Amino acid sequence: MADLFDSPTPAAADGPRPLADRLRPRRLSDVIGQGHVLSPEGPLGAMLAAKSLSSLILWGPPGVGKTTIARLLADETDLAFVQISAIFTGVPDLKKVFEAARIRRQNGQGTLLFVDEIHRFNKAQQDGFLPHMEDGTILLVGATTENPSFELNAALLSRAQVIVLERLSLTDLEHMAQRAEKEMNRNLPLTGEAREALLEMADGDGRALLNLIEQVAAWRVDRPLDRAQLSTRLMRRATRYDKSGDEHYNLISALHKSIRGSDPDAALYWFARMLEGGEDSRFLARRLTRMAVEDIGLADPQAQQVCLEGWQTYERLGSPEGELALAQAVVYLALAPKSNAVYTAYKAARTAARETGSHAPPKHILNAPTRLMKDIGYGAGYAYDHDQEDAFSGQDYFPEGMKRPVWYAPPERGFERELKKRIEYFAKLRIKRQGT
Repeated sequence: MADLFDSPTPAAADGPRPLADRLRPRRLSDVIGQGHVLSPEGPLGAMLAAKSLSSLILWGPPGVGKTTIARLLADETDLAFVQISAIFTGVPDLKKVFEAARIRRQNGQGTLLFVDEIHRFNKAQQDGFLPHMEDGTILLVGATTENPSFELNAALLSRAQVIVLERLSLTDLEHMAQRAEKEMNRNLPLTGEAREALLEMADGDGRALLNLIEQVAAWRVDRPLDRAQLSTRLMRRATRYDKSGDEHYNLISALHKSIRGSDPDAALYWFARMLEGGEDSRFLARRLTRMAVEDIGLADPQAQQVCLEGWQTYERLGSPEGELALAQAVVYLALAPKSNAVYTAYKAARTAARETGSHAPPKHILNAPTRLMKDIGYGAGYAYDHDQEDAFSGQDYFPEGMKRPVWYAPPERGFERELKKRIEYFAKLRIKRQGT
């Protein structure tokens, strides 16, 4: 994997090398963008200061220095550095790696085994690391772009500390660009705006930036290129998005919480991010409908209908025209009054149903189609509400002996303000009817 740098390393004398390779850091202090873990106060800095490095899982997006950090950790601790990839390594290969590490240990040297894309190993393969970690044969450093909580075994996670590496900021990328210019001994032929656009194209990925810089540096131009000229020569890096991975869940969470937080602009942004990443519009339509019933509910009953109509419009028009109907639903939901009163009441009712599942309905609300059922009291004393004053009998419909609960408590927002008035009205009538 590509590496991050803060100071250049000498170029090799054995032929041309990629810019990323020429700028590999030689010390952990040279790595940029990850000071939160490498500083003396950070977890890795503290481990090195205490001379007590444990097995690690480096979790972060592509191009933030996972391989570099692992290699430099081996240098700092005088461990042999062995690198494998879960994509290309099978069980026979792992056995050879473990055996070589065992022999190395017998000869007085430890092994830092760096496993790239460790989340691609299955459960059995992940379990295979455990005995070698426990007896000290290897110090495992795994790298993953996926959430370890979902992709790695609990047993493996319990024996390793997860280190979260961050996406590079524009400041980090600018620092990298300056070091690249120093290494190449020439400035990039770009205007200020074009240079900023180049950094944005990298999308927080150091490897991607160095590849872009190498392309731009090879151009022969008479004057610095502006943003538009740069865009015609370079394609923007594809947005990092995995429709079944961590980014999928992160972005749908961001969309949901933006709508719940009544921020239409933020909601549209995350909606657009998912579409640009290739998300299925039908999935988004389904989730929007869920948001309508979960976070808005009866505060605005129209919200659910807006979502269903947007979904239906998308099915008729297809992409991209139909996605505008979904965007309208996004804005409507964001600006609708919010209430989870029905959602909360529903969950409470489900809990009560599980706890009181054997209670029978009161006999007065049971039908009695046979004489036997009438004889044992089915339907006896039932008051037909339409025959009562105000079409309300006030009878108890809960099982006998069950204390009447109050689950649905509508807030003073939107349409539920009216429903709250109705609940209070019927509560007063119920007291009156039961009292008489």
